[in-house]
Amino acid sequence: MIRLFIFAIIVLGLGWSFSWLADRPGLLSITWQGQLIETSLMVAATLLVAIVAAMMFIGWLVRIILSSPHLVQRHFRARKRDRGYQALSTGLIAAGAGNSTLARKMSLRSRSLIRADQEPLILLLEAQTALIEGKHDEARSIFESMSHDPETREIGLRGLYMEARRLGADEAARQYAERAAENAPYLPWAAQATLEYRCQAGRWDDAIRLLDQQRAAGVIERDKADRMKAVLLTAKANERLEGDPRGARDDATAALKLAKDLVPAGVIAAKAYARENNPRKAASVLESLWKIEPHPEVAEAYVRARSGDSTGDRLKRAEKLEGLRPNNVESLIAVARAALDARDFAKARAKAEAAARMDSREGVYLLLADIEEAETGDQGRVRHWLGQALRAPRDPSWVADGFVSDQWLPVSPTTGRLDAFEWKAPFGQLEGPIEEGRLAETAISNLPAVAQPVSAPVVKAEERTVVAETVATPKPAEAAKPAPLAVVKTDNTEPVKPTSTKADEAKADAKAEADPFNGRPPDDPGVKDQTASAEAPTRLRLF
Repeated sequence: MIRLFIFAIIVLGLGWSFSWLADRPGLLSITWQGQLIETSLMVAATLLVAIVAAMMFIGWLVRIILSSPHLVQRHFRARKRDRGYQALSTGLIAAGAGNSTLARKMSLRSRSLIRADQEPLILLLEAQTALIEGKHDEARSIFESMSHDPETREIGLRGLYMEARRLGADEAARQYAERAAENAPYLPWAAQATLEYRCQAGRWDDAIRLLDQQRAAGVIERDKADRMKAVLLTAKANERLEGDPRGARDDATAALKLAKDLVPAGVIAAKAYARENNPRKAASVLESLWKIEPHPEVAEAYVRARSGDSTGDRLKRAEKLEGLRPNNVESLIAVARAALDARDFAKARAKAEAAARMDSREGVYLLLADIEEAETGDQGRVRHWLGQALRAPRDPSWVADGFVSDQWLPVSPTTGRLDAFEWKAPFGQLEGPIEEGRLAETAISNLPAVAQPVSAPVVKAEERTVVAETVATPKPAEAAKPAPLAVVKTDNTEPVKPTSTKADEAKADAKAEADPFNGRPPDDPGVKDQTASAEAPTRLRLF
C-alpha cells in the first residue's frame, strides 16, 4: 500500500513537471566540440528522463546477469530443503505411528538433505526413532546433546527426565526436572515434578516459591494454586508445631485464608493457639471450621481443647458442637463419646443409636458395643454390636491412591502427588453370598461353646420325612437338653404343625417388643433374663 502511494506521487510529480515546462517554452543551446546543438526545453527534459530510465534498465540487467549463478544455486537449494522438510514431516508422522522402518529411512534422508544444525527437528526424529527401535542409549545421547543447545534444551531435558523415570533413577530425574524448572518455570511437567520432589524432601519453602512462580507465569489456575499453597503451608505448620508454635500458627492461619475447609490446617492452628494458652481463639477457629466441614478430628480437638476439663465439661462442649450442626452424624458421635466418658449411658446410647439410624457404619456399632459393655457388661449384646460392625461399611479415613492413613499427609506416599488425601471410606464392604458366609462362619467360630447352635438329627429316608432344626440359642442351664424338633410329612397329607402353643408365641412376641434391639433381634442375645421361659420360639427350615 505504501509503495503504491509512493508510485502515484512520483507519477503525479512527473506529470506536473512536464505540464509546467509545456506552459513555459524555451530553447536550450549546447556547444560541444565546435558543434552547436539547439533544442526545446521539453525535448531536453524528455531526453533526460529517457536516459535515466535506460541507465536503470541497463543496471538491472547487469545485476541479473551477475547474480544468475547465485539465483540458480538458491533455487536448487530451496528444492533440496523442501524435499528435506517433506522427508522430515513424513518421518515424524511415521515415528508417531510407530513405524520405525519408515521413520529411520526418513531420518537418514532428511539428514542428507538438511543440516542438523539448521533444523533441530532432525535430532528429535532420530531420538524418537531410536526409542521406537529400543535403542535407549542412542536416544539418551541425542537428548544429552540437545540439552546443551539453548534452542532444544527443554525438549532434551524432558527426554532425559522420561528416560530416568523409566530406569527408576529418581535422583537423576529430579536433577533434570530441577534444571528444566530453573530455566523455564512455565513448563508444567518440570514444575509439577520439581514440586513433588521438593515436597517429598520436605523443602516446603522451595516448593512454595516454585508454586508462586508457576502462578505468576499463568501455568496453574488461581483456585488450584491457592489450594496447593494452603496444603504446603499446612505441611510446614505441622513440622513447626513442636518447636515453633507461633510460626505454626501463622502458617496454619494463612492456609485457612486460602482454603477455609482444610481441616488439618484448622486443627494445627487450634493446637498452636492452645499451646500459647489461648483456648478462646482455638475454639473460635474450630467452631468456624465445624460449621463448614464437620470432621471427627475437629470434634476431638474441640472437646479436648483444655486439658484440665472434666468429663462433664467435655460433654457440654460436645453438645455445643451439636448445636452448631444439628442432625449430623459426626455431631451425634461426638456427643455419644463424650457422654460415655461422663458415664451418662442413657444419653450416649440415644445419640449413638440415632447416629446408627442416620449412617450405619463400623464406628457407630463399635461405639454401641463400648456403651453396652460399660453399662451392662452383657456379652451377648456386645457380640451383637460387634457382629453388626463386622458387616457394616468402614468408617471414613484419609485415603490417597489406595493408601489408607490414620492421619492427614500432604503428599501421597505411593505416587508423590500433592494434596492427594481425601476423607472418605477406604473401600466398600465385601458383597456376595460367599463373603457373607465366610464372615458368618468366622463370627460363629469365635463364639463360646455354649452359644453354638445345636444341630438336629435327620430322620431316615424310609419315613419320607425331613426334620427342621431350630435356630434359637439354648440357655446355659438347658444346653444339655436337645432342641425341639418338628417333623413335616412329605406325602399328600397335611404337614404336622410344630409343637408350640399360641400362649408361647404371644409371650415371645411380647418379649421381643419389650426388648427391642435397634429394630431387629440380635445375632446372639446371650443370657440376660434368667427367669424367661424355657421354651424358645422356633423357626422351621425345610430341606
